[in-house]
Amino acid sequence: MQEKPYFCPNCRSNRVKFSVISSISQPFLKDAVTGALTEVGEQEPLTDTEPTIQCLVCSFSANELRFIKQAEREPRAGQPLPPSYQ
Repeated sequence: MQEKPYFCPNCRSNRVKFSVISSISQPFLKDAVTGALTEVGEQEPLTDTEPTIQCLVCSFSANELRFIKQAEREPRAGQPLPPSYQ
C-alpha cells in the first residue's frame, strides 16, 4: 500500500476510514450426494498486483489507485497544491 491520501470516489465524504481486502484460496472436496465436506486443504493467500480498498462509509470497493487519484483531483481544503507551472 502506498503512503498517499485516499478519498472515496463514490460517497466523496470519506478520507479516513478504509479497509484493505485480501483474497485467499482454499481447496476442498464435497460429497456429490450429501454435499458434506470430505476434505479441506490449506488456505493460501492470493497475491494481487494492486491492493483492493474498501470505503468503510459506503462500502465501495476498487483498486488503490482509484482512491489515490480521487484524492489528488480533490485535495483537502487548506492543503497546499503543488504548482503546475514548474
